[in-house]
This record gives sequence, C-alpha cells and structure tokens, in this order.
Amino acid sequence: MSGSLEGNFPGYLLVAVPQAQLAVCGGIGMKKSTLAVERCKTVSTIQKILGGKWKIEIIYYIAFQDIHRFGELRRHIGDITESSLTKQLRELEADGFISRHDYKEVPPRVEYNLTDLGKSFIPVFEHMKQWGDENLTE
Repeated sequence: MSGSLEGNFPGYLLVAVPQAQLAVCGGIGMKKSTLAVERCKTVSTIQKILGGKWKIEIIYYIAFQDIHRFGELRRHIGDITESSLTKQLRELEADGFISRHDYKEVPPRVEYNLTDLGKSFIPVFEHMKQWGDENLTE
C-alpha cells in the first residue's frame, strides 16, 4: 500500500490505520483508508537530543576547537546568553554527549569534554561539515 506514495515520504514508513485507531490518535473525521505516517524513532531521538539552537555549535567548539570552558564557549558562540548556554550544556550532559568537570576552585573552574558517546558523533559531524562546505554558500 505504501508503494505509490513512497517517494513523497522518504525515510518514513507508511502504514494503513483503521478509522477506530485514528479516533484514538486524534484523527476523528478522517476517511477510512487514510494513511498515517509513522515517524522514524531514531531520527526523532537524534532531533530531540541535538535539536537545541546552539548544541551543534557547542559540540563543534568542544570537539574541533579545543574549547572546554564556559566563558570560552560563550565568547566563541557570540550571541548566546549565559542562561541559554547553561541550559544547552546541561541537556547535552544529561543526554550523555558531554561531561562536566568542576575543579572546586575559586574562582570557579569548570570544563566540558566529549564523552565516548559524544566522540562517536565526530565522524558524523565531519561528514555534515564537509557537506556544508561543499553545498552551502555563506
């Protein structure tokens, strides 16, 4: 059933959903033969983890520019507020992409590094950057 529509929804699995199930999912009033698009869970999870406004840039500076301290990150990113940077760093830490090391010094000294999970993303990031360099003009 997905054959004729496959090209319209690349990367998605099209499934026929009975009208009773559509009512449960909020699709009340839809025709019986309506197709529902089932999202790719992997891509959805990646989007959730890396979808923050600054997360890709934060990972870039930590991985490729040897920038590990809060103030350095803020200066390199530029337009980011302290609260936004803090939030994005905490989310990346919670998702296992970066680790935070507090040296318990005065003045405070905290460094961020990629975890093994974050390091495993580097080849993907390199391909994304290469694609951008080749296909996007500034």
